[in-house]
Amino acid sequence: MKTSKLVILVLLGAVAIAAGALGFRQYSKNSTGRAAASSSGESSTQPASSEKQTPADVRIRAGESKIKLAPDRPDGYNLLASAYMQKARETGDYGVNAKAMEALEQSFRVAPDNYDALKLHAKVLLTYHRFEEALAEAERAQKQNPEDHDVYGALVDANVELGRYDAAVEAAQRMVDLRPDAAAYSRVAYLRELHGDTEGAVEAMSVALKASDPRDPEAVTWARVQFGHALASLGKRAEAEREYDTALRVLPGYGAALTSKADARAAAGDYDGAVEIYKQLDSHDAHLALGDLYARLGRTEDAAREYAAFERAEHEAAAQENDLGHLARFWADRGQNLDEASEIMRRERVRRADIYTCDTLAWVLYKKGDLAAARQSIDEALRLGTRDAKINYHAGMIYQALGDARRAARHLKLALEINPSFDVLQAEAARRALDSLNV
Repeated sequence: MKTSKLVILVLLGAVAIAAGALGFRQYSKNSTGRAAASSSGESSTQPASSEKQTPADVRIRAGESKIKLAPDRPDGYNLLASAYMQKARETGDYGVNAKAMEALEQSFRVAPDNYDALKLHAKVLLTYHRFEEALAEAERAQKQNPEDHDVYGALVDANVELGRYDAAVEAAQRMVDLRPDAAAYSRVAYLRELHGDTEGAVEAMSVALKASDPRDPEAVTWARVQFGHALASLGKRAEAEREYDTALRVLPGYGAALTSKADARAAAGDYDGAVEIYKQLDSHDAHLALGDLYARLGRTEDAAREYAAFERAEHEAAAQENDLGHLARFWADRGQNLDEASEIMRRERVRRADIYTCDTLAWVLYKKGDLAAARQSIDEALRLGTRDAKINYHAGMIYQALGDARRAARHLKLALEINPSFDVLQAEAARRALDSLNV
C-alpha cells in the first residue's frame, strides 16, 4: 500500500515541472522539522508603508483595522492570527504565536467553529507541538469543507509529526489533486525526503519555489530556504548557501534564512562567521548552536552560558509545547540526566511514532547502555530509508556497541557521505568511530 502511494507521488514530478512553469499561487505549511512552511494560506498583497515594515507588519495593521470596523465578525481576528504566525516565521520568535492564539480565541468567541479559524487553529497548534489536537482540529475543518486543498496541509503535517506516514501521503495526494500549488508540492518534497528520495525532493521543492506567489515575499523566502535545504541534502552545499543569501536579500533578518546561513558557515568550517550570525538570533536552537560552536572553539565559559540558556528556554517552553524531546537529545549527546531523558522519550514515544522521536529514544537508550531496546528503536527510525546523517550516525554507534562492525561501518560511512559536517561536535566522533572499526 505504502509503495503504491509513493509511486503516485513520484509520478507527480513530471506533471509538476510543467505546472511550475505556469506559476501556481502561494501556499502555507508547518512542522517542527523542515516541513514547516508559510501557515497563513493568504497572500500579502498590500505594499509596506515604510521600509521598516515587514509583510507581516502590514497584515497585522490590516487585521487590527478590520477588527475596529467589524469587532463582531471573525474575519479580522483570523487575519490578525494569520499575520502573527507570519511574524513568528519572519523573526524566528515563535513566542509571537501566543498572540495568534489570542486572536483565534476572539474569532471563536464571535463565531464558534468558523471554518477559517479552525484551519488556522490547527496550524498554530502544530507550532506548539500539540500534534494530536492539531490533527483533530484539521479533521473537523475537513468535514466542513472537504474540497479545500489548504486544510489537507495541516493533515499532512500532523500525520508526519505523529509518524503516520501512510495517512500523510494520502493527504498530500488529495491536496495535489485539488490544487497542485506551492503548498502541495513543498509537502510532496518533504515526504520524498523522508522516504529517501532526495533528488525527487529537490525536484518537487523547485516546483514549489516557482509556484510561490511573488506578491508574498515571506512565502517566497520560506520556499527558497527550503529549496536550499533540499540542495544541501544532495551535497550541493555551496548552491544551498546561495539560496540562503538570496533569501536574506529579499527579507533581511528572516529567522529561517539566518539559521540556515549560520549552519552553512559552520559546515564550511567558518565557525567564527557562524557565531556572528547566530548571535543575531534569540531562539532555543541558536543558544544550542552557539554552545556547540563555542565548545568547538575552546571557549568553554561561553559554551556553558549558551547551554544553560538553551536548557532554561526548553523548560520554559515545555508548559505550552508539551515537548522536551530536544532537551532529551541534548542531554543524551552529553551523557547527562539520562534517567530523566529516558522517561521523557518513553512518554513521547507513546504519543508519537515519527522517525525523529524513535531516533532520539534510541540515542538515549544507547547512552544508558540498554542496547537491545536502542536497536529496536533505531531500526524504527531507519524504517523509511531517510538519508539523515544524524540518524545514521546514531545507528552506527549503536551497532558498534552491539558488536556488529560491518553494519556499524555502513551507517557511519553513510552519515559522513550524506553530510561530512553534519554536526559541529558529533561529526568528528563519527570519524573516530569509523576509523576504529577497520572495516
